[in-house]
Amino acid sequence: MQRLTTMKAMILAAGRGKRMRPLTDRTPKPLLRAGGKALIEHQIERLRKAGFQQLVINHAHLGEQIEQALGDGAQYQVHIDYSAEGQDCALETGGGIHKALPLLGPQPFLVTNGDIWCDFDYDGLTLAEGDLAALVLVDNPPHHPQGDFVLSAGRVSDLRQANADNQSALTFSGIGIYHPDLFADCKPGAFPLSPLLRSAMASGRVGGLHHRGCWLDVGTPERLQSLDRRLTEMQQRGS
Repeated sequence: MQRLTTMKAMILAAGRGKRMRPLTDRTPKPLLRAGGKALIEHQIERLRKAGFQQLVINHAHLGEQIEQALGDGAQYQVHIDYSAEGQDCALETGGGIHKALPLLGPQPFLVTNGDIWCDFDYDGLTLAEGDLAALVLVDNPPHHPQGDFVLSAGRVSDLRQANADNQSALTFSGIGIYHPDLFADCKPGAFPLSPLLRSAMASGRVGGLHHRGCWLDVGTPERLQSLDRRLTEMQQRGS
């Protein structure tokens, strides 16, 4: 098992944030603030606390603002490399990770969405020998009641197979560890991550765990406001 102090982490920050408009017309979604900090700052601090020191951040829409705000990461006691995708050519999750592989290196790496807030301890996730991915799954939120995948005995399977087995689905949190070999047959360009994961699941090479703590997909202005209230209350309580 690779130590987190040597594993790199990637924060996905290239989304356009259309559901957050007009807030994202002039500000990239990861820089929207909750609890007195940008969403992406919460992620960086939690990753650093777990031992990650080398970060990669991709960006597209208004990405120069992200680089200006975060710099090289020294203020957070990490080092940040950037994978720029351009204003009008975001590569989706799979394509974005694939483009960043030269920065991430040949070893497994952790990836987290830049538009979530979660109290998951990143050092609790590991990649088993021979696996291509390890995913963090959460309870289905109201806006995604059908879920994504099924977890059984530490193994993740496709929801379609789960329906046949009458098992309950969980939602993919956007947090996972991936082996570069997951992208071995991919070509540069825009493509989603989910088909790669489902193919690996069919081969029995995806592990995972169920996080039962707090997780929020900050996908709308209302959810951002809710998170801001929650974090402000936590700060007032000193928790």
